[in-house]
Amino acid sequence: MPAHHVPDLPGRLAIPVEQFNAASEEDLEQALLSCLRSLRWARRVADHRPYPDLDSLLAAADEAAYDLAWPDLTEALAAEHLPTLPPDTYSAAHTALSAAHAAYESRFGHVFVICLDGLSPSETLDRLLAAIRSRLTNDPEEERAVVADELRRLASVRLVSALRGAGLQSTCG
Repeated sequence: MPAHHVPDLPGRLAIPVEQFNAASEEDLEQALLSCLRSLRWARRVADHRPYPDLDSLLAAADEAAYDLAWPDLTEALAAEHLPTLPPDTYSAAHTALSAAHAAYESRFGHVFVICLDGLSPSETLDRLLAAIRSRLTNDPEEERAVVADELRRLASVRLVSALRGAGLQSTCG
């Protein structure tokens, strides 16, 4: 499993793992479901509280995501949306993305998911189109593995984002 150390950036807010550990079951489940819409994943992460630190929480979230079966991933996919393009993107780009996504959805039967964390807005369109085109060549079993990995990455990024925000009341986006 990869390391989950969050770099110590100047001005970074403390991550309230204690608040995560102390949250009610209902609040925590809702917060986790906003990060990855899999009830099995959310319950598994919640059930292993308390976590001593962020690294332990992220490792447990990753492990729970690795253990999801395809029906659990399908549940999560149903709540996902195609990443949005920056507002100043020209209309032909939206058309190209819509066409590529339609081809992907036709081939695999679900929305295209990708973690674009760390990309600048100017890189988003090229990365999205290249990834869709590349993944269209996957066979369904290969694509399931890629989808599982992308959902796991999205869940991790969203979980960190939620913890950095206004506690558990924020959404994971």
